[in-house]
Amino acid sequence: VMSGVTTCLRFPGQLNSDLRKIAVNMVPFPRLHFFMVGFAPLTSRGAHSFRAVTVPELTQQMFDPKNMMAASDFRNGRYLTCSAIFRGKLAMKEVEDQMRNVQSKNSSYFVEWIPNNVQTALCSIPPRGLKMSST
Repeated sequence: VMSGVTTCLRFPGQLNSDLRKIAVNMVPFPRLHFFMVGFAPLTSRGAHSFRAVTVPELTQQMFDPKNMMAASDFRNGRYLTCSAIFRGKLAMKEVEDQMRNVQSKNSSYFVEWIPNNVQTALCSIPPRGLKMSST
């Protein structure tokens, strides 16, 4: 999971972010600086070779409470900001479309007083053992 969070700092990509972009876009107020990380796909080493994962599935899994690295359910609160980092051979248009889809379907979980509160990044180098992932 940590390699997914820092992937944009370590590898080149189509659309990347750096520490400054993350800090500016993810922390609206200094006291609101706590992150909740989700990762997809969460599979065992042997299982991932039997099933191909699509971008819509990755996006859905990334926001699933079972894929969060903290015991928290987003349905009990709201997202201030969101950063979605995708890895693998993906089309940026498909990633952007899926993130727009998530925002429109779940608009009640995103605060309306922060415009453009979803940031996306894409790294073409997949994680070891997977064809694509999202953090």
